[in-house]
Amino acid sequence: MSARTNRAGRRPWGSYVLYGVAGLAFVYLFVPLFRIVQLSFNVQKGKKNTSWNGFTLDNWANAFKSSNYIDALKESLKVALWACSLATVIGALVAIAITRYKLKGGTFINLMLVIPLTTPEIVMGASLFTLFFNEGVSRGFWTIVIAHTMFCVSFVALTVKARIRGLDWSLEDAASDLGAGPLRTFRKITLPIITPGIAAAFLLSIALSIDDYIITSFVAGGVKTLPRQIFDGEKIELPAQVHVIASMIMFVAIAIILVSSIAGNRRKAHLG
Repeated sequence: MSARTNRAGRRPWGSYVLYGVAGLAFVYLFVPLFRIVQLSFNVQKGKKNTSWNGFTLDNWANAFKSSNYIDALKESLKVALWACSLATVIGALVAIAITRYKLKGGTFINLMLVIPLTTPEIVMGASLFTLFFNEGVSRGFWTIVIAHTMFCVSFVALTVKARIRGLDWSLEDAASDLGAGPLRTFRKITLPIITPGIAAAFLLSIALSIDDYIITSFVAGGVKTLPRQIFDGEKIELPAQVHVIASMIMFVAIAIILVSSIAGNRRKAHLG
């Protein structure tokens, strides 16, 4: 009894430690993000918007004033949409092929999917640069798309694979027994089940593509994506519009997460 009482008495202290560690982790993660939002409302003095000088809404009213950064954002979004759409289709098909049809060489394919995730970006960037240079390929928009598609495929395939690993494939067999063809079975049975995983993989790929700097810097040529523009421009200036754009991207991401969470909860409630 005494031992139980002592163990019970120690639990709150353990809980306090866990809460403290979790709190420090949240501070570490979110204080820089809060600082970005804060500086988006800052009165800028000088070329770099790095210290608080007062509150203003002018930065948001003139969010698209800095044409260089807006053009770079457009390039990043175009690259992300092309690369992530291709990566989602390829990665989802690879995941289905490995999981559903037990392809020969599945272990080797899994290894090939993991390698891009574990290879340093500077190695991947240098390798792609060498490949394009040796083949005489002019670096630009499409070489960025190829590079981003390459590393996003791995994230998509592994994410979708985790989603469909516990899928009851007998549902497809039942649909086939009832006369449904392969295409209709996939469209009516498989696709609705794996759609949340595909959507999550697509959004993850978008974030990875927009964020990438190292690989892009090797294969972009003269094309300026948002990370390149920020990194190159920071040496000279850092306007408040950069913080506004970053805040917008963050708010859109948060909104997508909230909508996805609400939709998922409603789906569970409907099924449950």
